[in-house]
Amino acid sequence: MAQEFSGIPNSQDQVIGRWLLSIATIIFGASNAIASKLHDLGDTHLIDGRNPISFCNSLFVGNICELGILIFIYCREWNIKEIKKIKSKSWVFLTIVAILSGALAPALIFTALDRTTINNVILVSRIEPVMVLALSILILKSKTSLWNITGAIITFIGVALVIFLQQTVSLTIGSGEVLTIIGAITLAIASTISDVQLFDIPIGFFRIFRTLIGTFVFGTIVILLFGFEHFIDVFSPFLWQWILIYSVVIVGVGQLCWINALKKSTSIDITLASAFNTIAGILCSYFIVQQAPNTAQHIGGIFILIGIVLGDVGAWMQNKKSKGKQAHSAIAIDMESGFKGV
Repeated sequence: MAQEFSGIPNSQDQVIGRWLLSIATIIFGASNAIASKLHDLGDTHLIDGRNPISFCNSLFVGNICELGILIFIYCREWNIKEIKKIKSKSWVFLTIVAILSGALAPALIFTALDRTTINNVILVSRIEPVMVLALSILILKSKTSLWNITGAIITFIGVALVIFLQQTVSLTIGSGEVLTIIGAITLAIASTISDVQLFDIPIGFFRIFRTLIGTFVFGTIVILLFGFEHFIDVFSPFLWQWILIYSVVIVGVGQLCWINALKKSTSIDITLASAFNTIAGILCSYFIVQQAPNTAQHIGGIFILIGIVLGDVGAWMQNKKSKGKQAHSAIAIDMESGFKGV
C-alpha cells in the first residue's frame, strides 16, 4: 500500500511518461483560462440577472462532477481491506490535507481569478514551491543545495516584480494577488504534510477523499456565510453541461494522463513539467481568453522561469547524488505541479 516515488523507470517508460506529462501539462495549464472563459460565457446567459457559471457554482458543481469521474477511475482503491490499513494518525492528516488542498486552496484560486488577470494568478502562484522549500528547511530541517535556494530566491523576486511593477500609484497588493499567495501557501502546507505523513495512502484514494471532503467543507462554508440561496442556480442545465465538459477534459483526460505519467517518469521530469505548466498556462490564457502578458508579467515571468530552471538543476543534482534512491510521497509528487483545476 506504500506510495513511494523513487524516480527510476526504464527508458521506454520514460519516453511514454514524457508524452503523457506533456499532454497533462497542456490540459492543466489551460484549466484557469477555461474556467475564466466559462465564467464569461455565463455572463452572456444570465438567469434573472445572475451568472449561472459563477466561480462559486463552478467550483461546487465541478467538484461533484470530479468526484464521479475519480470514483470511476479509482474505484478499485476504495475497498474495506485497504481502508482498514490506514492508521488513525493518517486519517487526521488526510483530513487536514483534504481541507487545505480540496476546499480552501481551490476557493482562493477561483476567487482570485475573479479579481485579477489569469496571468497574474499563474505567475504569482509559483511562490508555492518556494514556500515548500522554506517549510522543508525551517520545519523539517531538510538539507538542500545552493541551486535550490538560489532558484527559490529568484522565483520570489519574479513574483514580487509581477505584483509591484503593475502598481502605478502605490506599492499595495491587489486582493486577487493576495488570495493567490494565500492559496499557494495553503497548497505548500498541504504538500509538506503529505510528503511526511501520507506515504501509506494510495493516490487514487486520496484524490477521492480530498474531493469528497473539499466539496462538503466548501459547500458548508458558503451556506453558513451566504445562505442556501447562494446556490440557487446550482441545478441550471446550462451550468451542468459546461462544467461536465470541463470536468471530463480537465479531470478525466488530464488525470488519466497525469497518473500514468507519474508511474513512468523520473522525479526531475515531473519537476520540469512544473516549468512548462507555467508557460502552457500563459499561452492558453492568450489563445483562449486573449490575455497577453504585460510588461510586468514578461519581466517577472523571466525571473520565475530562471528560478524554476535553477531549482530543476538542484533537484537533478540532488537526485543524482542520491543515485535515484530519494523517495517522496506519491501525493506530494502529484501536488508538485500546483493547482490543476477543480
